Amino acid sequence: MDRIRVIHNTAGRTLTVWLGDPLDEHVCEETMEEVVLMKNAAGEVIGIELLHYGPAAADPSLAVEVIVR
Repeated sequence: MDRIRVIHNTAGRTLTVWLGDPLDEHVCEETMEEVVLMKNAAGEVIGIELLHYGPAAADPSLAVEVIVR
């Protein structure tokens, strides 16, 4: 089973989701929506980082929903 890593950096106000191995990161591209795409050497997206992320509620916890099909 593949692992997905979710990292919420409260100090840096980012939310990072790794879909692959972070050690395979080769290049990053920032989109116009302040989203950073981390790609491997083949150009495949292996991670996504949301800049200026903050929880909508006063509760700083992060809820994650997992759907397996």
